[in-house]
Amino acid sequence: MARIGVFICHCGHNIAGVIDVGRVVEAAKRMPGVAYAGDYIYCCSDPGQAFIRQAIKENRLTRVVVGACSPRMHEKTFQEVLASAGLNPFLLEMANLREHCSWVHSEAKEEATEKAIDLIRMAVAKASRAEPLFAKPIPITKRALVVGGGIAGIQAALDIANAGFEVVLVEREPTIGGKMAKFDKTFPTLDCASCILTPRMVEVAKHPNIRLMTYAEVEEVKGYAGNFEVRIRQKARKVDHSKCTGCGTCWQKCPTKVPSEFDLGLGKRTAIYIPFPQAVPPKPVIDTVNCRYMAYLEFVRSGREGKPPPQCRICEKLCPTGAINWDEEDAIITERFGAIVVATGYDLFDPSQIPQYGYGRLDNVITSLEFERILNASGPTGGRILLKDGREPKRVAIVHCVGSRDLNYNEYCSKVCCMYSMKYAHLIKERIPDAEVYEFYIDVRSAGKGFEEFYNRVLDEGVRFVRGKVAEIFKGKDGLSVRFEDTLTGGRHVLSVDMVILACGLVPQRDAGEVARIFKLSRSPDGFFLEKHPKLDPVNTHADGVFLAGACIGPCDIPDAVARGSAAAAKAIGLLSRDEILSEPMTAIVDISKCSGCMLCEEICPFDAIEPQVVRGKRVARVKEELCKGCGSCAAACRSGAINLRGFTHQQLLAEVEAL
Repeated sequence: MARIGVFICHCGHNIAGVIDVGRVVEAAKRMPGVAYAGDYIYCCSDPGQAFIRQAIKENRLTRVVVGACSPRMHEKTFQEVLASAGLNPFLLEMANLREHCSWVHSEAKEEATEKAIDLIRMAVAKASRAEPLFAKPIPITKRALVVGGGIAGIQAALDIANAGFEVVLVEREPTIGGKMAKFDKTFPTLDCASCILTPRMVEVAKHPNIRLMTYAEVEEVKGYAGNFEVRIRQKARKVDHSKCTGCGTCWQKCPTKVPSEFDLGLGKRTAIYIPFPQAVPPKPVIDTVNCRYMAYLEFVRSGREGKPPPQCRICEKLCPTGAINWDEEDAIITERFGAIVVATGYDLFDPSQIPQYGYGRLDNVITSLEFERILNASGPTGGRILLKDGREPKRVAIVHCVGSRDLNYNEYCSKVCCMYSMKYAHLIKERIPDAEVYEFYIDVRSAGKGFEEFYNRVLDEGVRFVRGKVAEIFKGKDGLSVRFEDTLTGGRHVLSVDMVILACGLVPQRDAGEVARIFKLSRSPDGFFLEKHPKLDPVNTHADGVFLAGACIGPCDIPDAVARGSAAAAKAIGLLSRDEILSEPMTAIVDISKCSGCMLCEEICPFDAIEPQVVRGKRVARVKEELCKGCGSCAAACRSGAINLRGFTHQQLLAEVEAL
């Protein structure tokens, strides 16, 4: 017979302010199997843990029920208490009396107390059927994969490499640097973005513990924390980087000009190119879609009739090292890693979704990132602020919260738009002193180190702030017209301007769903990747061994992205520093005598943890326990009831229902 101990936490006034803890304790004493029941003001505190530990030993308890807050908060804490008292840590059951009871029933104290007693009764019934569980040791591959070469990924890679571990940094673009490489200045200090970023990029390329794989993408991840098997596609560059010296002859002489993705279509690049002058690696790739010789080869291979397109091959003829390799194909590389850091960044909200703003239809209505490229000395205008016809703008409108704080698009604040909008206003006034700048805002949010001071500086420079949303942007007599309402004065107005900058919010990257599938990540309602716990585990994920860094978690500025990169690196280093880790013991188990071999469980498992096997000539399911996360999907889907879940068995769950 199990000897169960019940411990009720007051949690200060969080629980005891609503629930009659004394009544709950007295009710628990009368429940079947309960050998002891008591309460403490803070069970999670050191004295509270000592109180539970002493009660376990004095009353020879074999099972423990703790009525407190969410097990997400303190289950590990109380499991360690059991272990220190000589019990198997998985003989613990928690009843959530805070989130599930006192916090949601604060106006109905009598009913809340009755519900708390029911929750404890259920937990006792489940605990009486608990069995000891044991984790298995798993060896660790002491290498890390960092996915994404923006500032967060760069920081994570450098921190892990400086700790002495090998790092492979995978970036889908031909260069690392991410969005930050496109910026001109950074707020609020107005440091040159390239001056900050470029040394870090070079450091990554030269670090002996970092292998840089640009123009590459992760296609598949198998395995588990400590032992991931990752398939990476190295896209064909058509340039042998082991021979190329980056001399620049090829891209300087290439006759094919196409819109530059790095300049967001505002400038041109050649068919063989590096994205920008400070690119790392400083070696080109060939755009096979726009290359003339590749078009010629495609024509010949297709067997089409008619005159073939001209062969160019100027890059091959002029290359002094013979680095051009037309026969190069995509390569599939499989590597093993112990930890993965996902730092895949964000995209900018597409303002063409708001047709009344005229983006893509009206000249000189541009996005914030396009304006960054105009400001940049290596950008399409050499850093001069120019309209499409080459004139300097004399009146500029900056529209805040485009795609953010809007029920029609994204409800969340993108955090950086207010500050970069003020940065634009300052730089416009600096480069065109007689220009008028208007900021159309909902609320100014400048909650950061030096941010409020920067806001006041911009005010002193004569930038005009208008509180109100812009209703429409349309073509006027002398340029653009902005129709808006000033909510401070209550008036509706139309303002004539030369240029409109749309301060677009940050949104999840376009293929976030596919990335989530590959790395087994969850996503929050806004589409960004979901951390394990927003406060206690802000860079961990529910996929053990996979950590998040930068803006893929949610909007953030450069310092926050760097901090998240270092935090993810610290978590990865902590994992890689161990020789082995313990597997999750709450896993699914198959009763092969009941299994029909339908393998519906294999289809539904989100962690690829189930596979078929043949036992005594019969096809049945097998759980790969090192991959199983105990989600229970397979147990719920199994038609023959052959799958059970350790720690949440059918018998335990039915006992809870019967206890009610």
